Amino acid sequence: MRFSELREKEVINCRDCERLGYPCDLAFDIRTGCMEALIVPGPCKLFGFLGHDQEYIIPWKCIRQIGCDIILVDIRTEDCLKKPPEGN
Repeated sequence: MRFSELREKEVINCRDCERLGYPCDLAFDIRTGCMEALIVPGPCKLFGFLGHDQEYIIPWKCIRQIGCDIILVDIRTEDCLKKPPEGN
C-alpha cells in the first residue's frame, strides 16, 4: 500500500466510534526503518477557520485494522492528542 492510498482512509477510534480524520504523516524509527506512529490532524479551532493546533500521534501498535475505506484504532484520545513540535 502506498502512503497516498493510506491518506485517503478515515481514522476511526474503536473505543468511542469517534471520527478522528485522515492521516497526514507517518513517524519512522530511522535506525530500524519501522513505522512508529500514524499522525492525524487534531480537532479544528473556531469552526476550522484557524486550522489545527494539536495532532493525534497514534502508536502503530494501536492500529487494529486497515480496511479499504477506514483505519480502525484503539486509543484514549486524550493520551494521543499532542501539540506538534515547533518549526512544523
